[in-house]
Amino acid sequence: MLLAVPAGLLSSGIWPLGVLGLFWVVTAAAWAVSIYVRSQRPRWITMGAGARIGLVTGLMAAALAFSLTGIALFVQRFLLHQAGAMDNEWKLVVDATMRMMQQMMGQMGLPDQGQYQFQRSLMLSPEGHAAYETLSMARNDIFLVLFAVAGGAVGARLLARSRRTGQ
Repeated sequence: MLLAVPAGLLSSGIWPLGVLGLFWVVTAAAWAVSIYVRSQRPRWITMGAGARIGLVTGLMAAALAFSLTGIALFVQRFLLHQAGAMDNEWKLVVDATMRMMQQMMGQMGLPDQGQYQFQRSLMLSPEGHAAYETLSMARNDIFLVLFAVAGGAVGARLLARSRRTGQ
């Protein structure tokens, strides 16, 4: 928990450093393993145990990052009254995506049967925009957890190697 909170804060979408979230969570998980090894003084730690420590660290960091990003979006949209700017930016993204899809499908020779207009209206609806943002945050958090597991396993492996050579 000691390292999951800073990793979650730094991995959330509220900081410009959030793009380095994978680095923060890997470092936090590896550091959590080293703290565990120092405090418990086991003879060795397996990569599986390190991965489990990383999993717990990653789950806590991801939950915090998800919550903070959602709260930040809520504050930005409703309390700071930036809904219009957010919606305009989203409309530009959707229109660019639809143009690209139409161009790709046209190059493959597939006719437009009205599905682009349906997809566009679905994505521009409030529900579609909220679903996209939620799924995007969830995808990012899944990567945070996976990288935390890897960081914990690598941390355990490096500590096991250094303890063997040190004894």
